Amino acid sequence: MSNKPTTYDRIYEIVKQIPKGMVATYGQIAELSNLAGKARVVGYALYRIDMKTLDIPWQRVVNAKGEVSLSPLRYGTDYLQRSLLESEGISFSDVGKIDLRKYLWQPKKEF
Repeated sequence: MSNKPTTYDRIYEIVKQIPKGMVATYGQIAELSNLAGKARVVGYALYRIDMKTLDIPWQRVVNAKGEVSLSPLRYGTDYLQRSLLESEGISFSDVGKIDLRKYLWQPKKEF
């Protein structure tokens, strides 16, 4: 049996690096996970975790427009995500966007 990390494990390890008060995009996490062009895989990975856990700060990953991705499949966690981000000091525009120039995480090292 191999102890090699799964694709999802790699995604989770990168998401854990996003500091409080910052966000990353699904595409950015995909690139850092060597999954360029596969932002949806990141979305699927984050959907599979327990949304109440904060050991993986899933709330810090947003879409490329700087928005919380809304979906009826999220059972209200899209509203929880915004609330958690606001509690970290991230502000949203009147149309629900985060200023990525201000809040986008820029990792210092390669993963």
